[in-house]
Amino acid sequence: MRAPITWFGGFLVANHASAEKRNRQRVKRTDRNRGVRSEFRTLVKNVRELIAKGDATGAKAALTPAISALDSAVSKGVLVRGTASRRVSRLAAAVHKLTAPASK
Repeated sequence: MRAPITWFGGFLVANHASAEKRNRQRVKRTDRNRGVRSEFRTLVKNVRELIAKGDATGAKAALTPAISALDSAVSKGVLVRGTASRRVSRLAAAVHKLTAPASK
């Protein structure tokens, strides 16, 4: 027979020691990942804002820390490798398009 589902304040409460431990692990992991995710989102946003302003040198300078943060997020398991690669590629292409001389 399964344990009854317990609700407390709109949240499902763990009924077993193993479920309580998994919940504690989830909270730690979520907090850790939130910081990493916030960091790379902010850095990517900064690059996009500089691209929108047309600041080529600033965008090029801001691209390096953004790429580093995306790579770091991949190594920590916050972001999937292909997703990070796609984001880096698109950011780099946008910065290159801004810095490259206009074609005829």
